[in-house]
Amino acid sequence: MRFKDKCDAWGLPNDPIDFSAIVCNLPLYLEGLWVTVQLVVMALAIGLILAVPVALLASSRSIWIKALPKAFIYFFRGTPLLVQMFLIYYGFGQFEAIRESFLWPIFREAYWCALIAFTLNTAGYTAEMLRGAIEQTPFGEIEAAKACGMSGALIYRQIILPSAFRRALPAYGNEVIFMLHGSAVAGVITIIDLFGAARIVNSRYFVPFESYITAGLFYLIMTFALIWLFKRLEHRWHAYLRPRET
Repeated sequence: MRFKDKCDAWGLPNDPIDFSAIVCNLPLYLEGLWVTVQLVVMALAIGLILAVPVALLASSRSIWIKALPKAFIYFFRGTPLLVQMFLIYYGFGQFEAIRESFLWPIFREAYWCALIAFTLNTAGYTAEMLRGAIEQTPFGEIEAAKACGMSGALIYRQIILPSAFRRALPAYGNEVIFMLHGSAVAGVITIIDLFGAARIVNSRYFVPFESYITAGLFYLIMTFALIWLFKRLEHRWHAYLRPRET
């Protein structure tokens, strides 16, 4: 009897805790893990690219320039990620103009709708972090750059943005972890991510503890890896703040 056939023959486990169903469906968990990593990495990368110009506009002194980026930030920080994803996946499909446009192949696919929702959500949070870090740039650094003859664009590129990224790094590390945990909502719209794999295993074998604790362990391992990575980045980027050894 093949291994998969043995798994099917086991059916529901009789012991209070039995991880046999998890062992049989480990490839499903790994496929879901790969989907989760794809969604999170792409959403964070595109979201960071979007967040930089939004943060720059939101930090403007002109109320007319910062009105729209502020509204973008407030909306995506003020509404739950699940609601945003439902609006994109279920809501846009009710408009005939979208169904007949070139965008429909994107909005009819759960994967792309989840990616759009994750990207816009993390862009809103990241933009607010960068906006605060930009506005906290010491005035003396800007004055020194102007005294050296730097242009406005060069000051932003060489002084303000690098300094803002260093200050925002700890908060951005938390945002990356929150995005990883929040990605579990993708399983709600039929995507077989890590959480979706756990739901499938539970529905097949009715082992809620084993199926979800396994998914939780995968999330925990990825979280520890991210914490380690950001600790290393903080140690490198904040080296100038440490006292010099004599």
